[in-house]
Amino acid sequence: MSQTLVIGANGTVGSPLVDLLRQRGVAVRRATSRTPQAADEVHLDLVKQQGLDAAFRGVKQAFLLSPPGHTNQDALLIPVIDAAKRHGVEKIVLMTAMGANLDPSSPLRKTELHLEGVGLAYNIIRPNWFMQNFNSYWLHGIHNERTIALPVGTARGSFIDARDISAVAAALLMRHDLDNRDFDLTGATALNHEEVARILSSVTGLNIKFQDITPKVMRPGLLAAGLPPDYADFLLIILSFFKMGYAERTTDAVQTITGQAPRSFEEYARYYRSAWLD
Repeated sequence: MSQTLVIGANGTVGSPLVDLLRQRGVAVRRATSRTPQAADEVHLDLVKQQGLDAAFRGVKQAFLLSPPGHTNQDALLIPVIDAAKRHGVEKIVLMTAMGANLDPSSPLRKTELHLEGVGLAYNIIRPNWFMQNFNSYWLHGIHNERTIALPVGTARGSFIDARDISAVAAALLMRHDLDNRDFDLTGATALNHEEVARILSSVTGLNIKFQDITPKVMRPGLLAAGLPPDYADFLLIILSFFKMGYAERTTDAVQTITGQAPRSFEEYARYYRSAWLD
């Protein structure tokens, strides 16, 4: 039986994607950088470029993203695309990030252009900032200080629930009428971080505030959390784009592809409510 390879299968997008594909009867092979613990897992280390041939053997289609914490995404992902081509993979769904196509010299755009030119059927999905950042990357500040502290001012972002990204990826892997197209994925409404804090406060009963800080103030905290310096600087750069308003735009791609409206921030907050209360 042909397989669908999911890279990042244990992550925020990959895990629900695996569940959705299996619910639809798709045979899934889960790629992991750790030692495989289950029969459906295969070892694949994108940083060391180990395990590519085994991962793609017998694979018909694949979902691909870059592991977090790396700024050289093209060096990690282009060899994966080439391995897929070499093994006769028919289609790749690649996840990058909204705005990646604005700079042809950026690593993510180089990856997109390589995929577009390699001769495989493809889709590129570019999600906006994840709602799930508030129950993961920004959780420490909410837990300890009841504060979302970011250098973004009053700018708005059309945050998207990662489960909607997974739903889009599953749909694109199951259909071919939208092949060879790219989609920017957003939530339905753009919110600033004051509004986010108010929603989280209302849902949890906590008094959560937003504090606008400078990149200079934020950087030591990123380094203390273990981020490599180049990735910390990259994060601060894309947060500066947020502050300039580049994350405010909304699209109808989730509705168009899945037939369902994207989840609201209130829906997201209610689902993850326990994360902020633990």
